[in-house]
Amino acid sequence: MTGTETYESAVARYFEAWNASSAEERGKAVAAAWTEDGTYTDPLADVAGHDGVAAVIGAAREQFPGFFFRPLGAVDGHHGIARFGWELVSEADGGAPVAGFDVVQLADDGRIRAVHGFLDRVPAGS
Repeated sequence: MTGTETYESAVARYFEAWNASSAEERGKAVAAAWTEDGTYTDPLADVAGHDGVAAVIGAAREQFPGFFFRPLGAVDGHHGIARFGWELVSEADGGAPVAGFDVVQLADDGRIRAVHGFLDRVPAGS
């Protein structure tokens, strides 16, 4: 894999985890995307390990049923670090009330070691 493919593949696995519909699928997707001690940190969460990451994703999916995450723009990466935008989209009307920007650090095997997330757009009152 080229450097670009490595970053794009890691981010694709990241979105697979965030869009997994069941707890079982989510657990498998998180394990494929993150290292065992991988972390996820954003303004609302700071967790480590597969169970912690899966719990944060599950809570977001419960808060926004009928929504899915999709990338915004291209993945940009170098030296084991990638950045990308994303938005949370309604399956019903295509609206995207939440959007953000994440920076990920990859391990040597291409899985995510750490995510640093930023929220750019959130619903009023959140």
